[in-house]
Amino acid sequence: MSEQEVSTATVVDGSAHAGSSGSSGPASARRNLFNGSMGRNIGLVLALVALCIVGYVTAGERFASIDNVLTILRMAAVIGVLSIGMTFVITAGGIDLSVGSVMGLSTVWASTLATQTMAADTHWIVMVGTALAVGTVCGLVNGVLIAYGKVVAFMATLAMMVGARGLAEMISNRQTQIVTVKPFLTFFRADFIGIPVLVWMFVVVAVAGWILLNRTTFGRRTIAVGGNPEAARLAGIKVKRHLMYLYCLVGFTAGIAAVMMLGRTTAGSSTNGLFYELDVIAAVVVGGTLLVGGRGTIVGTVFGVLIFMTLTNIFTLNNMSTSAQNVAKGVIIVVAVLLQQRFASRTRSD
Repeated sequence: MSEQEVSTATVVDGSAHAGSSGSSGPASARRNLFNGSMGRNIGLVLALVALCIVGYVTAGERFASIDNVLTILRMAAVIGVLSIGMTFVITAGGIDLSVGSVMGLSTVWASTLATQTMAADTHWIVMVGTALAVGTVCGLVNGVLIAYGKVVAFMATLAMMVGARGLAEMISNRQTQIVTVKPFLTFFRADFIGIPVLVWMFVVVAVAGWILLNRTTFGRRTIAVGGNPEAARLAGIKVKRHLMYLYCLVGFTAGIAAVMMLGRTTAGSSTNGLFYELDVIAAVVVGGTLLVGGRGTIVGTVFGVLIFMTLTNIFTLNNMSTSAQNVAKGVIIVVAVLLQQRFASRTRSD
């Protein structure tokens, strides 16, 4: 086909689209609004509001109290930080099953007697640096195995999940390590204008994650790698190196979450973060990030975390079993995946 024919085809096609959009302008605009990120976020907000109404009806003032709201936010903070890192990995078409175990290992390593002694002699930032270093190194190992060792992400992170948990048990001798560095506890258990520092940390991480994903070249490359790795490679993106960076990032957020967990519970334990990876992945998927990659949303992830933590709180206030909680979470995940498939098929048909 000549350049003139291409141009003509383009003009004709554009005219056809213009005519069709003109005939159904308002309807098309509404459809695009609700199919886009705005529509998904509105749906998440409505779901959260509905949960809050259910919580108030079933638990009354106990649910609506300031103390309970702060409890939900504290619970959401740790899971939320892990979910921000996971959003990047899933957006790139990957998965990380080890975030809970890596967080647990980081809490143990940062609360050993040697680390706390060093922190007491110098500054509590030593404990923070230790947790961040452990999390990042674990993420680096995952990234190297997946990107350069060509190990399937599911298997590589599954191995890290088991290995990190086992190493945490060996270091701690399966005993809980109590944090005794008072300045560390004073800082991370403090409030700022009535809101816990842990919640503020979640806000900072979420804002930084949103900027990184939506306003930087790193974020655009992440979406490109998730959408089509081969096309991204042909476009000049170093896909392997970028994947390694992404797993380092999720490991780094696991380190941050470990510091927050130490501040919240005052204890390092090999059981910290047990099964957290399930809640994290569920929150990211419910928030609207595609499991197959190519689309990620930090705002949606934040709402997904709040929805799951509010649901857990409602079950707890109503003395319902963890089994019922797990069933409800399972149903929500299935519905979210079905909605994703419907969105994907609709996008392909368009």
